[in-house]
Amino acid sequence: MFSNKPCFFVYRFEVESKHGAFYTGGNVEWHKDTLYCQTASSVSLLNTQDGTVSQTIGEDNTEDSDHIHTFTTDGERLVSSHKSGLLKLWNAKGELVKVWKCIHKGPIARLTLNHQLLASGGSDGVVRVWNLEHQTCVLSLKGCQGVVNVVEFHPENAILASGDDGRVLSWDATKGTSLTTYNAHFSKVTALLLVNEKHLVTSGRDKVVILWEFGHGKPLRTIPVYENVEVVVKLPEKFKVPGFKSDPECIYVASAGERGLVRVWDVTNAKEVYVQENSLVTKAEEGGLAITKLLFQQESKTLAVVTADHNIILHNLKSFVCLKQFVGFSDEILDVAFVRKDSSHLAVATNSLDIKLYDSTMNCQLLKGHTDIVLCLSTSTANPDLMLSGSKDNKIRLWLFNGSSMSCVGVGHSHTASVGSVAFHNATSCFFSASQDTCLKLWETPTNPESDTILTCTSTEVAHHKDINCVSVSPNGKIIATASQDKTAKLWTEALTLVGTLKGHKRGVWSVAFSPVDQVVLTSSADCTVKLWSVSDLHCLKTLEGHESSVLQVAFISNGMQIVSAGADGLLKLFSVKTSECVGTFETHEGRIWAMAVRKDETEIVTGGSDSLLVKWKDVTEERKLQRLKEQEEETIQQQKLANYLQNDELVKALKLALRLDRPLQVLKIVQGIVRKGDTTGLSDAVKELRNDQKESLLKCATDWNTNSRNCHSAQLVLNILIGELQTGEFRPVGLSGALEGALPYTERHFKRLTQLLQDLHFLSYTINCMQPHIKT
Repeated sequence: MFSNKPCFFVYRFEVESKHGAFYTGGNVEWHKDTLYCQTASSVSLLNTQDGTVSQTIGEDNTEDSDHIHTFTTDGERLVSSHKSGLLKLWNAKGELVKVWKCIHKGPIARLTLNHQLLASGGSDGVVRVWNLEHQTCVLSLKGCQGVVNVVEFHPENAILASGDDGRVLSWDATKGTSLTTYNAHFSKVTALLLVNEKHLVTSGRDKVVILWEFGHGKPLRTIPVYENVEVVVKLPEKFKVPGFKSDPECIYVASAGERGLVRVWDVTNAKEVYVQENSLVTKAEEGGLAITKLLFQQESKTLAVVTADHNIILHNLKSFVCLKQFVGFSDEILDVAFVRKDSSHLAVATNSLDIKLYDSTMNCQLLKGHTDIVLCLSTSTANPDLMLSGSKDNKIRLWLFNGSSMSCVGVGHSHTASVGSVAFHNATSCFFSASQDTCLKLWETPTNPESDTILTCTSTEVAHHKDINCVSVSPNGKIIATASQDKTAKLWTEALTLVGTLKGHKRGVWSVAFSPVDQVVLTSSADCTVKLWSVSDLHCLKTLEGHESSVLQVAFISNGMQIVSAGADGLLKLFSVKTSECVGTFETHEGRIWAMAVRKDETEIVTGGSDSLLVKWKDVTEERKLQRLKEQEEETIQQQKLANYLQNDELVKALKLALRLDRPLQVLKIVQGIVRKGDTTGLSDAVKELRNDQKESLLKCATDWNTNSRNCHSAQLVLNILIGELQTGEFRPVGLSGALEGALPYTERHFKRLTQLLQDLHFLSYTINCMQPHIKT
């Protein structure tokens, strides 16, 4: 079990990236390479190139935050409506520009921008038009019934809107007078699309798409689509989809709804020209809609599909191949595992039936197969292209990465309760599983697995009295360890024969791991402790304390000389095995850390928890060490430079350098040296040559010197010079008014002391003068 790998101690991890919930439902808009996605109280700007959130506009998502009802943006400005009844205008930097009351009696369902005008559709059936320059309501348009969820500006100086009654109303955008009513839908209108100045297309819950001519209340074409349509988008005049080429004379739109499929329609001739095949989404359960929004980007000819489970899928219009898939909301993260030889992919088990497989750009593939929540994941060290998963459906699935995707190649059905942990044997010829049915099972890995091969269970052992939380295999593959809620961990042979029981924890044991170099096993428990055990004699070697809540995950790093642990307190801790001390605590999560995976080369750790946050931690120990050495070298050079300036009597240069190095005592000595020469003019000239930030540092130093009577003379000289520059405007301190106020009491005290000293000197002089005649006689 011993290894010749050199040991490098880790002392610091830093967050390399965080991937949390960037879309939790509501509006989504697409401008250039950025998707604007709504969350509870903010709008996340997702970069579609690298899958990262580049910016967040709004407040942090807390219980006291002002929740967003909806928003709209043109890429430069963003307007959001809030639960508090306020409308907020934000600039491109995410800065709040204006806030005003919305006047609507109830929440706003829809916002639309048009240059300096903003239209808002409320739940009170009223459409209001706002002047963004003055934040004033210029029009109040009535006539809609129910919630106004569709509002659009028409180029012909008109506004169109629809409520719950299926009618589309239009008004003059200047006068507010009523124009045409488009009344052909028999249910709620879900989308209104302006295809050009003359035509518009509407869709509704009555399962039809209608083509209208602007200004005429009778429909030109009514197309039955046989599904509730949620959204329609305009397609360009020239485009290609598989098996079809467009005609520039016709109008084409794409629609989507409850079936989870994108359909392309020639609305001019009222016919369907394309239906998406092999959709990544399926009809949502309990009557929900599978696709809630479609977005089309003209430049890249890319169609974005927003699903009911908060996923955003980018399709190439020409081939309809899925380019990327982003998961907007993952709920709780239960387990993570690195996949492939170079750990290029990350498998994540969330509070979901599907496993999420991310690549380096956070493009996600959904691995479907389980029929209940996936609880655990495991990959093989011998073949990282293989992965195991266990679920609440009592099944185990074997996955194989082949080409650019991963597919299920095996299913195991032997357990009678949820499978809580799985682990590969080192040789990959077999694997182990542990379940809430208290059984530990040995499975045979098929040599050439094919799609959904039935996995064979070769041995079963009732291992514990309560749920088994974790199973782990030793580096040489000869010992298997299990951890259970019955407060014990047990060691087993490959044939599932009991070797011994590790007793000592006061509560359930959550995790167990073997040392890569020693005959030592590591356990963590709900009693807030981590214990090291000897495999040979089953005795507890050490107990590590530091967490204030249950320790849910543990692992060895640094060639077995350090331990990294994750707890229910949201903390990641680093322990030294030799000293039993906690050498690092890292805090980012706001809830339990259920999942933790260490990269094979130990340069990265990934954690996930109940806050739905996936955090990638990077080992920066060597970087910080090199940085400190570089800083020390630079500081040594600067110190030598300062000594040279002082030696050559270049006091102005020395003063500047001492201020930059933040050496108040050295600065004081330099000022005192200038004063000793009697060169107050030189001191004034030296101060004038300083930059504004250097003068601020000098002012802070002077206020500190002023507190000591020994240094008050130098302090008063500097303060006098700086206050003089402050009056002339040559010096403009930022936020230092408190320092100046703090210097006043000490200055008054010094003034009183010097005044008293002068009085005493005058009295002595008077006394001596009076005594002179008597001395002569």
